[in-house]
Amino acid sequence: MKKSKLSLLLVLSLVLSMFLAACSGGGKKDTSSSNSKNTADSEQLADSQEINVLESAEIPNMDSVMNEDVLGSEMVTQVTAGLYRLDQTGTKVIPDVADGEPQFNADKTVLTIKLKNNVKWSNGDPVTANDFVYSWRRAIDPKVAAPYGPYFMMDKIKNATEIVNGKAKVEDLGVKAVDDYTLEVTLVRPLPYIESFLTFSLFYPQNQKYVESQGANYAKDADHLLYSGPFKMTKWDGPQATEWVMEKNADYWDAKNVTLTKINFNVSKDPQASVNAFSAGEADITPKLAQAAIISQYEGSEELVRYLEPSMWWLKMNEKNPALKNVNIRKAIALAIDKESLVKDVLANGSVAANYLVPKEFAFNNGKDFRDGAGSYLKTDKDEAKKLWEQGLKETGLKDVNFTFVGQDTETAKKEDAFIKDQLEKTLPGMKVNIQSVPFKIRIDREDKQDYDILHAGWGPDYADPMTFMDLFLTGGGQNHMSYGNPKYDKLIKDAQGPLGAKADERWKALQDAEKILLEDDAAFAPLYQRAVNLLVNPKVKGLQHNAYSDFSFQWVKVYK
Repeated sequence: MKKSKLSLLLVLSLVLSMFLAACSGGGKKDTSSSNSKNTADSEQLADSQEINVLESAEIPNMDSVMNEDVLGSEMVTQVTAGLYRLDQTGTKVIPDVADGEPQFNADKTVLTIKLKNNVKWSNGDPVTANDFVYSWRRAIDPKVAAPYGPYFMMDKIKNATEIVNGKAKVEDLGVKAVDDYTLEVTLVRPLPYIESFLTFSLFYPQNQKYVESQGANYAKDADHLLYSGPFKMTKWDGPQATEWVMEKNADYWDAKNVTLTKINFNVSKDPQASVNAFSAGEADITPKLAQAAIISQYEGSEELVRYLEPSMWWLKMNEKNPALKNVNIRKAIALAIDKESLVKDVLANGSVAANYLVPKEFAFNNGKDFRDGAGSYLKTDKDEAKKLWEQGLKETGLKDVNFTFVGQDTETAKKEDAFIKDQLEKTLPGMKVNIQSVPFKIRIDREDKQDYDILHAGWGPDYADPMTFMDLFLTGGGQNHMSYGNPKYDKLIKDAQGPLGAKADERWKALQDAEKILLEDDAAFAPLYQRAVNLLVNPKVKGLQHNAYSDFSFQWVKVYK
């Protein structure tokens, strides 16, 4: 999922989800002493179960079908009950609306999921199987144009591809309500990561009567949403809002295990201002911090939470630009940036230089990390970059090249982008980089419209398998957005999605070969780093869950005296 620029060293142990097959990866292990589940019996709950949380960006969208970023998914997860969610450790898939694990047919292409009959919407309506059918159909409906629907469902849910291509009706999607509390899902082929897959917010239910009654006003603010999760949003004035409030949902089916009564969120894009607010007791949790000077102040403190997350940052290169259509120019850009200096001197937060696509400590096959058998590609080599640049200019007939570089408007992002600009312009003669720093929502919009030459972007996993990264770059794919394509790459990914699905070792090899084509052969994008997380958490606030897919859950948070 698209990541906002927040930004990090304690490597997480990512374990297999309770449901996942050997070819998939797991979630995160909580590393924060302030978030320990084993709180001493002698500690007492504070009288006020209210916390203040800082975020570094506004919420772009609260419509679970239309959302396409991590922050939006994180917020939707707090206020909506899906079929499944991740437990307090962020590593295990547990039932939410589902009443237990799914039941499979013999070839694992049909799932039958029984639902609890005591889950309610905030208007009093029950959450039923029809709510899931409606939201899934809405997500794949070409008229709705949900940014994630086709990406998530095509070649996975029966008839999704045909619907997108206009060869089937929305009603033909492989999901149906057998009765009010029984959902049946038909897959194109077995998915070894299906339960992890279904925790994603795109698959959350929506109340058809309510959504349609609101029309274009649906999800425009807190008053035009329904809630079924641990919390209800009681204040949010829409995508431009810099503050919002959530309160405990007393009607949530598991409300007895939700202790927090209120969460006050405020946007703070200046890391030093965030730290100042934390130090003054005005904030209990900061955004992710990236500045070494700030982080160093809290070394050894129980307030500092650190872990390496499976999110990747890279430069996308738009091949609609004739210069970037040239593979040697793309390779030159990828090789020209000193990634070690970027992570050690600019970020200096535990992030690691990346010469790969699929992050380390994320995906495992028979206990072996995906990276163990994969290569290392596009390592910094400024001399080779200059040679390839000159060759690329000769091949394209260009002498000087101006690139529009789109980045985010946070202070961290601006420092990174300035460093990258300096590296490129000093290493590659004749290149001019014009940085445009924009808010996160605008950056997403420009990426979707391919309104950029070079774009600094990030991606975090949506489910526990390498495919959550690998299928981004399929020719014409819904998240490609840079006009890249290679039939050899496509075939390997399609094979891994289809005939190799039940052959874990062969599937792994196909994905590793595809990564080699993507980076070593084509330099489709320029990998930069795998991000580490640093944030400050009030030691009295315990139980904050962090995970690989939607960042945080406040469901189990408690405040102690």
